[in-house]
Amino acid sequence: MLKFTKMQGIGNDYIYFDGIHQNVPMNKTFIQRISDRHYGIGSDGMIVILPSSHCDFKMRMFNLDGSEAKMCGNGIRCFSKFVYDHHLTDKTYLEIETLGGIKKVWLTLDNQEVTMVKVDMGKPILETKDIPCLFDKKTMINEAIEINGNIYHLTSLSMGNPHTVMFVDNLDFDIKKIGPFLEKHDMFPESVNTEFVQVVDRQHLKMRVWERGSGETKACGTGACACMYASYLLGLCDRDVFVDLLGGRLHITYEDGHIFMEGEAKRIFEGIINEEDFYV
Repeated sequence: MLKFTKMQGIGNDYIYFDGIHQNVPMNKTFIQRISDRHYGIGSDGMIVILPSSHCDFKMRMFNLDGSEAKMCGNGIRCFSKFVYDHHLTDKTYLEIETLGGIKKVWLTLDNQEVTMVKVDMGKPILETKDIPCLFDKKTMINEAIEINGNIYHLTSLSMGNPHTVMFVDNLDFDIKKIGPFLEKHDMFPESVNTEFVQVVDRQHLKMRVWERGSGETKACGTGACACMYASYLLGLCDRDVFVDLLGGRLHITYEDGHIFMEGEAKRIFEGIINEEDFYV
């Protein structure tokens, strides 16, 4: 039997398992089936809390299709709430090991329960070879790229995972007609998250996101950071902005070369499953 908690950060929902005190399966079949919204618990994927040899904790994060991701901004906020609310730590400042590097987080408490989390998301990476992005220039900033006979202006970067950002006049369009093609495009050997961004003003952005391995989700924390920095690079916004996603709002700032993200983290419900039921 496995204890789990379902949590969400502005609509980006994951199933959380304490992997310190129980053995958690981390294979594709199990992840796909518990994430299924009709036959499983239902989520954008699965996140496991593990011990770390050099940080407070280690986070492993898996997409809906069972593939492992390097980082998740909304996921790490809920991860931080989980470890505090479940008394795995009493610290309000944590360092968390991820495949996307060590992330520093600060917890905001209300009646000894975590309500908001601020994360140092690190330095954005622009060099195409490090994203990775197979492009013949050192960076891809507002570059015209032809895909399926259409020209799109893309800005690509990594926030611990690969992103490409496209600016649009409005967000009312069929994201399925472009999202999957960019996700699997040959330019991105590890696939890519795609952000579609509408600039409202210099302190306000709106976006939709097509996440690799999950499709369109209500929110993506690293994607919000990517869209803010791409907008800043192109002179479209200031260093301190609010980003509205389908699931809610994030506060993103750019300070001393680092991107900081702050937003809510909420517990939906807890439960117990028999892991063997998800292998039938």
